[in-house]
Amino acid sequence: MPQADKQPIPFASFRPLEQELDADLRAAFARVYANSWYISGQEDAAFEAAFAAFCGVRHCVGCGNGLDALVLILKAMGIGPGDEVLVPSNTFIATVLAVSYAGAAPVLVEPQPDTFNIDPARIEAAVTPRTKAVIAVHLYGQCADMDPILAVARRHGLKVIEDAAQAHGARYRGRRAGSLGDAAGFSFYPGKNLGALGDAGCVTTNDPALAARVRALGDYGSDAKYHHIYKGQNSRLDELQAAFLAAKLPHLDRMNAARRDIAARYLAGITNPAVKLPAVASDCEPVWHVFAVRCEQRDALEAHLAAAGIGTNKHYPTPIHLQGAYAEWGLGPGSYPLAEQISATELSLPMYYGMTGAQVQAVIDAVNAFAP
Repeated sequence: MPQADKQPIPFASFRPLEQELDADLRAAFARVYANSWYISGQEDAAFEAAFAAFCGVRHCVGCGNGLDALVLILKAMGIGPGDEVLVPSNTFIATVLAVSYAGAAPVLVEPQPDTFNIDPARIEAAVTPRTKAVIAVHLYGQCADMDPILAVARRHGLKVIEDAAQAHGARYRGRRAGSLGDAAGFSFYPGKNLGALGDAGCVTTNDPALAARVRALGDYGSDAKYHHIYKGQNSRLDELQAAFLAAKLPHLDRMNAARRDIAARYLAGITNPAVKLPAVASDCEPVWHVFAVRCEQRDALEAHLAAAGIGTNKHYPTPIHLQGAYAEWGLGPGSYPLAEQISATELSLPMYYGMTGAQVQAVIDAVNAFAP
Protein backbone atom coordinates (compact mmCIF):
# COMPACT_ATOMS: atom_id res chain seq x y z
CA MET A 1 0.00 0.00 0.00
CA PRO A 2 1.14 3.61 -0.54
CA GLN A 3 2.77 5.24 2.43
CA ALA A 4 0.36 7.34 4.48
CA ASP A 5 2.44 10.50 4.08
CA LYS A 6 2.64 10.27 0.29
CA GLN A 7 -0.01 11.18 -2.25
CA PRO A 8 -0.75 8.69 -5.03
CA ILE A 9 0.71 9.54 -8.43
CA PRO A 10 -1.97 9.28 -11.11
CA PHE A 11 -1.30 7.90 -14.57
CA ALA A 12 -2.49 11.23 -15.96
CA SER A 13 -3.93 14.45 -14.61
CA PHE A 14 -5.48 17.50 -16.27
CA ARG A 15 -5.39 19.63 -13.15
CA PRO A 16 -1.97 21.31 -13.45
CA LEU A 17 -2.72 22.55 -16.96
CA GLU A 18 -6.32 23.49 -16.20
CA GLN A 19 -5.25 25.50 -13.16
CA GLU A 20 -2.55 27.27 -15.15
CA LEU A 21 -4.87 28.16 -18.05
CA ASP A 22 -8.03 28.62 -16.01
CA ALA A 23 -8.51 32.29 -16.91
CA ASP A 24 -7.87 31.69 -20.61
CA LEU A 25 -10.30 28.76 -20.78
CA ARG A 26 -13.01 30.68 -18.94
CA ALA A 27 -12.49 33.64 -21.26
CA ALA A 28 -12.85 31.33 -24.27
CA PHE A 29 -16.16 30.03 -22.93
CA ALA A 30 -17.42 33.52 -22.18
CA ARG A 31 -16.49 34.73 -25.67
CA VAL A 32 -18.37 31.91 -27.41
CA TYR A 33 -21.37 32.21 -25.10
CA ALA A 34 -21.60 35.97 -25.63
CA ASN A 35 -21.36 35.55 -29.40
CA SER A 36 -24.27 33.03 -29.49
CA TRP A 37 -22.76 31.17 -32.46
CA TYR A 38 -21.89 27.56 -31.74
CA ILE A 39 -21.13 25.71 -34.99
CA SER A 40 -18.86 26.63 -37.93
CA GLY A 41 -18.10 30.19 -36.92
CA GLN A 42 -15.14 32.45 -36.30
CA GLU A 43 -13.64 30.37 -33.48
CA ASP A 44 -13.48 27.30 -35.72
CA ALA A 45 -11.95 29.28 -38.58
CA ALA A 46 -9.37 30.89 -36.30
CA PHE A 47 -8.29 27.60 -34.75
CA GLU A 48 -8.09 25.87 -38.13
CA ALA A 49 -5.79 28.60 -39.43
CA ALA A 50 -3.63 28.52 -36.31
CA PHE A 51 -3.29 24.74 -36.25
CA ALA A 52 -2.51 24.59 -39.98
CA ALA A 53 0.29 27.11 -39.42
CA PHE A 54 1.52 25.15 -36.40
CA CYS A 55 1.73 21.92 -38.41
CA GLY A 56 3.21 23.65 -41.45
CA VAL A 57 0.38 22.85 -43.87
CA ARG A 58 -1.98 24.89 -46.00
CA HIS A 59 -5.28 23.47 -44.75
CA CYS A 60 -6.91 22.29 -41.53
CA VAL A 61 -10.52 21.13 -41.36
CA GLY A 62 -12.12 20.62 -37.98
CA CYS A 63 -14.34 17.62 -37.29
CA GLY A 64 -16.01 15.75 -34.45
CA ASN A 65 -13.20 13.42 -33.35
CA GLY A 66 -10.10 11.58 -34.50
CA LEU A 67 -11.95 8.55 -35.85
CA ASP A 68 -14.13 10.77 -38.01
CA ALA A 69 -11.00 12.53 -39.26
CA LEU A 70 -9.61 9.28 -40.67
CA VAL A 71 -12.98 8.21 -42.11
CA LEU A 72 -13.42 11.57 -43.83
CA ILE A 73 -9.91 11.38 -45.33
CA LEU A 74 -10.52 7.90 -46.74
CA LYS A 75 -13.89 8.86 -48.18
CA ALA A 76 -12.50 12.08 -49.63
CA MET A 77 -9.77 10.03 -51.34
CA GLY A 78 -12.43 7.81 -52.89
CA ILE A 79 -11.31 4.74 -50.94
CA GLY A 80 -14.09 2.27 -50.21
CA PRO A 81 -15.52 -1.16 -51.05
CA GLY A 82 -13.09 -3.39 -52.94
CA ASP A 83 -10.04 -1.44 -51.72
CA GLU A 84 -7.42 -2.39 -49.16
CA VAL A 85 -5.66 -0.08 -46.71
CA LEU A 86 -2.48 -1.07 -44.87
CA VAL A 87 -2.59 -0.34 -41.14
CA PRO A 88 -0.32 -1.24 -38.21
CA SER A 89 -1.14 -4.41 -36.33
CA ASN A 90 -0.20 -2.53 -33.14
CA THR A 91 -2.46 0.49 -32.75
CA PHE A 92 -5.68 1.66 -31.14
CA ILE A 93 -8.69 0.10 -32.82
CA ALA A 94 -9.91 3.47 -34.19
CA THR A 95 -7.29 3.29 -36.96
CA VAL A 96 -8.75 0.03 -38.23
CA LEU A 97 -12.37 1.01 -37.60
CA ALA A 98 -11.90 4.00 -39.91
CA VAL A 99 -11.02 1.67 -42.79
CA SER A 100 -14.02 -0.51 -42.01
CA TYR A 101 -16.37 2.48 -41.82
CA ALA A 102 -15.13 3.66 -45.22
CA GLY A 103 -16.09 0.23 -46.58
CA ALA A 104 -12.52 -0.83 -47.38
CA ALA A 105 -10.58 -3.82 -46.03
CA PRO A 106 -7.90 -3.26 -43.36
CA VAL A 107 -4.66 -5.21 -43.92
CA LEU A 108 -2.46 -5.45 -40.84
CA VAL A 109 1.30 -4.88 -41.01
CA GLU A 110 3.57 -5.70 -38.08
CA PRO A 111 5.51 -2.98 -36.21
CA GLN A 112 9.14 -2.29 -35.50
CA PRO A 113 9.60 -3.81 -32.01
CA ASP A 114 11.81 -0.97 -30.76
CA THR A 115 9.64 2.01 -31.75
CA PHE A 116 6.24 0.21 -31.81
CA ASN A 117 5.46 1.90 -35.17
CA ILE A 118 4.63 0.24 -38.48
CA ASP A 119 7.68 -1.40 -40.07
CA PRO A 120 8.45 0.16 -43.48
CA ALA A 121 10.35 -3.00 -44.47
CA ARG A 122 7.15 -5.05 -44.17
CA ILE A 123 4.86 -2.70 -46.06
CA GLU A 124 5.85 -3.59 -49.62
CA ALA A 125 5.20 -7.31 -49.08
CA ALA A 126 1.64 -6.47 -48.02
CA VAL A 127 0.79 -4.47 -51.17
CA THR A 128 -1.67 -6.08 -53.60
CA PRO A 129 -3.45 -4.73 -56.69
CA ARG A 130 -6.29 -3.70 -54.36
CA THR A 131 -4.11 -1.64 -52.02
CA LYS A 132 -4.93 2.06 -52.18
CA ALA A 133 -3.35 3.61 -49.07
CA VAL A 134 -1.15 3.21 -46.02
CA ILE A 135 -2.10 4.64 -42.63
CA ALA A 136 1.05 5.40 -40.67
CA VAL A 137 0.27 5.78 -36.96
CA HIS A 138 2.62 7.98 -34.94
CA LEU A 139 2.11 5.79 -31.90
CA TYR A 140 2.73 7.10 -28.38
CA GLY A 141 3.88 10.44 -29.81
CA GLN A 142 6.83 9.33 -31.98
CA CYS A 143 6.54 9.69 -35.74
CA ALA A 144 6.63 6.61 -37.92
CA ASP A 145 9.63 6.31 -40.26
CA MET A 146 7.94 8.28 -43.02
CA ASP A 147 10.55 8.57 -45.79
CA PRO A 148 10.75 4.83 -46.56
CA ILE A 149 6.97 4.57 -46.18
CA LEU A 150 6.52 7.37 -48.72
CA ALA A 151 9.04 5.72 -51.04
CA VAL A 152 7.06 2.46 -51.07
CA ALA A 153 3.83 4.41 -51.58
CA ARG A 154 5.26 6.31 -54.55
CA ARG A 155 6.40 3.08 -56.19
CA HIS A 156 2.91 1.64 -55.96
CA GLY A 157 0.77 4.76 -56.39
CA LEU A 158 -0.58 4.66 -52.83
CA LYS A 159 -1.89 7.46 -50.66
CA VAL A 160 -0.18 7.98 -47.29
CA ILE A 161 -2.37 8.98 -44.36
CA GLU A 162 -0.97 9.94 -40.97
CA ASP A 163 -2.85 8.91 -37.87
CA ALA A 164 -1.43 11.72 -35.75
CA ALA A 165 -3.90 11.36 -32.88
CA GLN A 166 -1.06 10.98 -30.35
CA ALA A 167 1.56 13.19 -31.98
CA HIS A 168 0.57 16.85 -31.73
CA GLY A 169 3.80 18.78 -32.31
CA ALA A 170 6.05 15.76 -32.91
CA ARG A 171 8.73 16.15 -35.58
CA TYR A 172 10.27 13.85 -38.16
CA ARG A 173 13.47 15.19 -39.76
CA GLY A 174 12.45 18.69 -38.71
CA ARG A 175 8.88 18.55 -40.02
CA ARG A 176 5.78 18.40 -37.88
CA ALA A 177 3.41 15.46 -37.71
CA GLY A 178 0.44 16.34 -39.87
CA SER A 179 2.60 17.60 -42.74
CA LEU A 180 4.34 14.37 -43.72
CA GLY A 181 1.80 12.51 -45.87
CA ASP A 182 -1.10 13.28 -48.20
CA ALA A 183 -3.34 14.02 -45.22
CA ALA A 184 -3.41 13.51 -41.46
CA GLY A 185 -6.09 12.88 -38.89
CA PHE A 186 -5.80 14.34 -35.39
CA SER A 187 -7.79 13.65 -32.25
CA PHE A 188 -8.27 16.33 -29.62
CA TYR A 189 -9.69 13.94 -27.03
CA PRO A 190 -9.12 15.54 -23.59
CA GLY A 191 -6.17 13.29 -22.72
CA LYS A 192 -4.16 14.17 -25.84
CA ASN A 193 -1.17 16.50 -25.73
CA LEU A 194 -3.48 19.11 -27.24
CA GLY A 195 -6.84 18.19 -25.79
CA ALA A 196 -10.27 19.76 -25.97
CA LEU A 197 -12.74 19.70 -23.10
CA GLY A 198 -14.72 17.04 -24.95
CA ASP A 199 -14.43 15.20 -28.24
CA ALA A 200 -12.92 16.99 -31.23
CA GLY A 201 -10.63 16.32 -34.18
CA CYS A 202 -9.30 17.68 -37.45
CA VAL A 203 -7.76 16.85 -40.81
CA THR A 204 -4.61 18.55 -42.10
CA THR A 205 -3.40 18.51 -45.69
CA ASN A 206 -1.67 20.57 -48.38
CA ASP A 207 -4.24 19.47 -50.99
CA PRO A 208 -6.96 22.13 -51.37
CA ALA A 209 -9.32 19.82 -53.28
CA LEU A 210 -9.01 17.13 -50.61
CA ALA A 211 -9.62 19.69 -47.86
CA ALA A 212 -12.76 20.91 -49.62
CA ARG A 213 -14.09 17.35 -49.97
CA VAL A 214 -13.35 16.60 -46.31
CA ARG A 215 -15.18 19.76 -45.25
CA ALA A 216 -18.20 18.97 -47.41
CA LEU A 217 -18.33 15.31 -46.33
CA GLY A 218 -18.32 16.36 -42.68
CA ASP A 219 -21.15 18.84 -43.24
CA TYR A 220 -23.82 16.48 -44.58
CA GLY A 221 -22.06 16.34 -47.96
CA SER A 222 -22.83 20.01 -48.51
CA ASP A 223 -20.71 22.60 -50.31
CA ALA A 224 -23.34 25.27 -49.71
CA LYS A 225 -26.43 25.48 -47.53
CA TYR A 226 -29.03 22.94 -48.65
CA HIS A 227 -26.85 21.91 -51.59
CA HIS A 228 -25.56 18.37 -51.08
CA ILE A 229 -22.99 16.94 -53.49
CA TYR A 230 -21.99 13.89 -51.42
CA LYS A 231 -23.67 11.42 -49.09
CA GLY A 232 -21.97 13.02 -46.12
CA GLN A 233 -22.15 12.88 -42.36
CA ASN A 234 -22.38 15.28 -39.46
CA SER A 235 -18.87 15.76 -38.06
CA ARG A 236 -17.90 19.33 -37.30
CA LEU A 237 -15.66 21.01 -34.73
CA ASP A 238 -17.96 23.09 -32.55
CA GLU A 239 -17.10 26.64 -31.63
CA LEU A 240 -16.62 26.01 -27.94
CA GLN A 241 -14.06 23.23 -28.42
CA ALA A 242 -12.29 25.29 -31.09
CA ALA A 243 -12.01 28.18 -28.63
CA PHE A 244 -10.61 25.93 -25.90
CA LEU A 245 -8.08 24.43 -28.33
CA ALA A 246 -7.02 27.87 -29.53
CA ALA A 247 -6.39 28.88 -25.91
CA LYS A 248 -4.14 25.85 -25.38
CA LEU A 249 -2.29 25.81 -28.71
CA PRO A 250 0.21 28.63 -27.91
CA HIS A 251 1.38 26.56 -24.92
CA LEU A 252 1.72 23.22 -26.73
CA ASP A 253 5.44 23.37 -27.51
CA ARG A 254 6.18 24.34 -23.91
CA MET A 255 4.00 21.53 -22.59
CA ASN A 256 5.64 19.04 -24.93
CA ALA A 257 9.06 20.21 -23.77
CA ALA A 258 8.02 19.41 -20.20
CA ARG A 259 7.02 15.91 -21.31
CA ARG A 260 10.41 15.46 -22.98
CA ASP A 261 12.11 16.47 -19.73
CA ILE A 262 10.12 13.80 -17.85
CA ALA A 263 10.96 11.22 -20.51
CA ALA A 264 14.65 12.14 -20.35
CA ARG A 265 14.63 11.57 -16.60
CA TYR A 266 12.92 8.21 -17.03
CA LEU A 267 15.37 7.14 -19.74
CA ALA A 268 18.37 8.12 -17.63
CA GLY A 269 17.07 6.99 -14.26
CA ILE A 270 15.32 3.66 -14.88
CA THR A 271 18.00 1.00 -14.74
CA ASN A 272 16.04 -2.12 -13.83
CA PRO A 273 17.17 -4.82 -16.29
CA ALA A 274 13.69 -6.37 -16.20
CA VAL A 275 12.24 -3.22 -17.78
CA LYS A 276 12.88 -2.39 -21.44
CA LEU A 277 12.80 1.33 -22.16
CA PRO A 278 11.31 2.82 -25.35
CA ALA A 279 13.64 3.62 -28.23
CA VAL A 280 13.88 7.08 -29.81
CA ALA A 281 14.75 7.18 -33.50
CA SER A 282 17.62 9.54 -34.28
CA ASP A 283 15.57 11.54 -36.80
CA CYS A 284 12.51 11.96 -34.55
CA GLU A 285 11.53 14.38 -31.81
CA PRO A 286 8.71 12.62 -29.98
CA VAL A 287 6.19 14.38 -27.77
CA TRP A 288 5.69 11.46 -25.37
CA HIS A 289 1.94 11.18 -25.35
CA VAL A 290 2.68 7.83 -23.69
CA PHE A 291 5.86 6.59 -22.05
CA ALA A 292 5.65 2.88 -22.85
CA VAL A 293 8.00 0.37 -21.28
CA ARG A 294 8.02 -3.38 -21.79
CA CYS A 295 8.39 -6.07 -19.15
CA GLU A 296 7.99 -9.83 -19.45
CA GLN A 297 6.38 -9.73 -15.99
CA ARG A 298 4.15 -6.81 -16.94
CA ASP A 299 1.23 -7.70 -14.69
CA ALA A 300 3.53 -8.11 -11.70
CA LEU A 301 5.15 -4.74 -12.44
CA GLU A 302 1.71 -3.17 -12.73
CA ALA A 303 0.70 -4.59 -9.35
CA HIS A 304 4.01 -3.49 -7.78
CA LEU A 305 3.52 0.09 -8.95
CA ALA A 306 -0.12 0.11 -7.88
CA ALA A 307 0.94 -0.95 -4.39
CA ALA A 308 3.31 2.03 -4.37
CA GLY A 309 0.44 4.36 -5.30
CA ILE A 310 1.54 4.83 -8.89
CA GLY A 311 -1.02 4.73 -11.68
CA THR A 312 -0.29 2.96 -14.96
CA ASN A 313 -2.12 1.94 -18.12
CA LYS A 314 -1.77 -0.67 -20.85
CA HIS A 315 -1.68 0.38 -24.53
CA TYR A 316 -3.19 -1.96 -25.68
CA PRO A 317 -3.82 -5.23 -23.80
CA THR A 318 -5.61 -7.08 -26.63
CA PRO A 319 -4.39 -6.68 -30.23
CA ILE A 320 -6.96 -5.83 -32.87
CA HIS A 321 -6.93 -9.19 -34.64
CA LEU A 322 -7.95 -10.89 -31.38
CA GLN A 323 -10.79 -8.46 -30.60
CA GLY A 324 -14.37 -9.64 -30.93
CA ALA A 325 -15.08 -6.76 -33.30
CA TYR A 326 -12.96 -8.52 -35.94
CA ALA A 327 -13.82 -12.12 -35.13
CA GLU A 328 -14.88 -12.55 -38.77
CA TRP A 329 -11.20 -12.54 -39.73
CA GLY A 330 -10.90 -15.90 -38.00
CA LEU A 331 -7.43 -15.11 -36.67
CA GLY A 332 -6.07 -16.71 -33.51
CA PRO A 333 -3.02 -16.23 -31.32
CA GLY A 334 0.21 -16.31 -33.28
CA SER A 335 -1.23 -14.54 -36.32
CA TYR A 336 0.62 -11.29 -35.60
CA PRO A 337 3.28 -12.25 -33.04
CA LEU A 338 4.94 -8.84 -32.70
CA ALA A 339 1.67 -7.09 -31.94
CA GLU A 340 0.83 -9.87 -29.49
CA GLN A 341 4.19 -9.59 -27.75
CA ILE A 342 3.81 -5.85 -27.34
CA SER A 343 0.25 -6.22 -26.07
CA ALA A 344 1.37 -8.76 -23.47
CA THR A 345 4.38 -6.78 -22.19
CA GLU A 346 3.64 -3.05 -22.60
CA LEU A 347 3.00 -0.84 -19.56
CA SER A 348 2.62 2.93 -19.67
CA LEU A 349 4.12 4.99 -16.85
CA PRO A 350 2.73 8.32 -15.59
CA MET A 351 3.30 11.08 -18.14
CA TYR A 352 1.54 14.43 -18.05
CA TYR A 353 2.26 18.13 -18.01
CA GLY A 354 2.73 19.33 -14.45
CA MET A 355 4.35 16.24 -12.94
CA THR A 356 6.72 17.36 -10.21
CA GLY A 357 10.34 16.32 -9.98
CA ALA A 358 9.54 14.42 -6.80
CA GLN A 359 6.77 12.50 -8.56
CA VAL A 360 9.06 11.58 -11.47
CA GLN A 361 11.75 10.39 -9.05
CA ALA A 362 9.20 8.35 -7.11
CA VAL A 363 8.21 6.54 -10.30
CA ILE A 364 11.86 5.89 -11.16
CA ASP A 365 12.59 4.57 -7.68
CA ALA A 366 9.54 2.30 -7.69
CA VAL A 367 10.35 0.85 -11.13
CA ASN A 368 13.94 0.22 -10.10
CA ALA A 369 12.75 -1.49 -6.90
CA PHE A 370 10.69 -4.03 -8.86
CA ALA A 371 12.04 -7.54 -8.38
CA PRO A 372 10.33 -10.06 -10.68
